Amino acid sequence: MVPIDQVHLSFNPQTLSVLNAVLGLVMFGVALELRVDDFRTALRTPKALALGLLGHHVLFPAMTYGLIWILRPEPSIALGMILVSACPAGHISNFLVHLSKGNTALSVSVSALSTVVALFMTPLNFAFWGNLHPITAGLMKQVAMSPWEMLEVIVMLLGVPLVLGMWVARQYPALAHKLQKPMKILSLLILLGFIGGALAANFQHFIAYIQLVVGVVFVHNLMALGTGYGLSTLIGLPERDRRAITFEMGIQNSGLGLILIFNFFDGLGGMAIVTAWWGIWHIVAGMSLATFWKNRPPQPAPAAGAQA
Repeated sequence: MVPIDQVHLSFNPQTLSVLNAVLGLVMFGVALELRVDDFRTALRTPKALALGLLGHHVLFPAMTYGLIWILRPEPSIALGMILVSACPAGHISNFLVHLSKGNTALSVSVSALSTVVALFMTPLNFAFWGNLHPITAGLMKQVAMSPWEMLEVIVMLLGVPLVLGMWVARQYPALAHKLQKPMKILSLLILLGFIGGALAANFQHFIAYIQLVVGVVFVHNLMALGTGYGLSTLIGLPERDRRAITFEMGIQNSGLGLILIFNFFDGLGGMAIVTAWWGIWHIVAGMSLATFWKNRPPQPAPAAGAQA
């Protein structure tokens, strides 16, 4: 069997162009639900907002770096883990928070700001941690990818649709409201279809190497979810906020990650397989946790000035 670092998954360039456009459409749909007031609301809970952003864009990539030292996966798998950790929050995090009876407003605010910050932090995090770790530095040198190239692609995939969607929501609120529900459904179907298509086109590789990524992704995702809940508990956030931060740290935009892999790494096997499995697993883990919490309503936050 060929080493996974030498495997390059096949993906039609024309199909990739279509999927680039589709991801932009998905981001446009997400932006239809965002208002400037969402950002103002987030500023009213600065502690939770700061934890959500720092946890997602600083702590999780750093912890991923440490986890790679412990697990010692194949280099391309390790590089895929770093890319996943550098991506913004996944589109379904808000849905999972709502299902789990968490603070949906906080989740939307963190997701929105996470996506904006990701325009710069995703390429910078990926370049920094990818070049720093000796396991992955060799692959980074081979592709000689500039973070500015990735920044350009991310701005087109995330930034432009985000601004356009928020503009439509502001100028045509009735239309935006009508489009919100179908766009949510479309977003999930597109994500699953994209991941499923990538795996189906390379099924023989997926079956051959899946055992190398299942345990890695399980530990990686569990670390993200557990850290989100643990840190939000440690700083004294109410239960509804803890649930929101948990999903904001544990749900990644793996669709963006896959598109970046096919754009910049020619479908490098370990990167693509670990990212695709992340896209499947975090939905399974997220839905399981949200369903568990759904039947256990969070305790209300104590009133201001109430005695302990």
